[in-house]
Amino acid sequence: MRAMVITRFGGPDVFEQQETAPPTPGPGEVLVRVIASGTNPVDAKIRQAGTWANIPFPAVLGYDVSGVIDALGPGVNGFNIGDEVFYTPEIFGNPNGSYAEYTVASAGIVAHKPANLSHVEAAGIPLAGGTAWEAIVRRLNVRPGETVLIHGGAGGVGSFAIQFAKAAGARVIATASKANHTALHELGADVAIDYRDPDAADQVTRETAGRGVDAAFDTAGGNVPMSTLVVRPFGRIATILPPTGDLSALYTKNQTLFGTFLTREGARLREMAPLFERGQAKVVVDAVLPLEEVAKAHERLDSGHGRGKVILQVGR
Repeated sequence: MRAMVITRFGGPDVFEQQETAPPTPGPGEVLVRVIASGTNPVDAKIRQAGTWANIPFPAVLGYDVSGVIDALGPGVNGFNIGDEVFYTPEIFGNPNGSYAEYTVASAGIVAHKPANLSHVEAAGIPLAGGTAWEAIVRRLNVRPGETVLIHGGAGGVGSFAIQFAKAAGARVIATASKANHTALHELGADVAIDYRDPDAADQVTRETAGRGVDAAFDTAGGNVPMSTLVVRPFGRIATILPPTGDLSALYTKNQTLFGTFLTREGARLREMAPLFERGQAKVVVDAVLPLEEVAKAHERLDSGHGRGKVILQVGR
């Protein structure tokens, strides 16, 4: 099979196209023919210096898949050969990511692809969408009538978080650079705030008439201290990165802080799917590149700029 492989850590130029044998599904696993693969910041972090992920070389990165089941391992139930599926592969110790024509995964982390979405669209959902769902729906338990602050609303996780919070019936305040404010409103944000503005916290307070938001979600890192100041007493905060800075208000205001690290499970994808099927959530796709141009996708990831997902077209 065709795969983009790394044999060392480094810049985007470390990818090499190789012909390798397809993996074989073991008990409880499925072999998936990859049609499209999403790219995510974690891909670039592993490519740069991923010893923490314990991935042996040679390695195939990539942690968003949409494709077709090509073979079933022993003991797999609920799936058939030819089923269209999507999922986010395991990271730790897994050298068989989605930058290849085939990959294997435990059937327990796989779900049927929403029928109304293309493989390119579906490949942009599992990791970023799953993280946003875990925070907004499962941890923060956002409810109708609440006000939610989302830091980094124009990013991959943030764009889904806005849509999920709106679908839950919340009023959404989101932060991003001024250039991305139109995109925030298109995603459903009621209020857009420039995160660079030194008055950002005061703006949030004014937008809630001094009461504070009910919940905040930090997708960008470093925003938990500010969140503790603008979240109401007994409110909730979630973060996808370790919090730093002065968190004393977390205690004096009786707030709850949730760490959010994505575990892999098909059940979460099945929970999310109806929103995409009903058109209550969408995938923002910025660019579609052939698999061989994965280095270009990683250059974009390294820059930290851009809006929406860069998807690799792997098969047809």
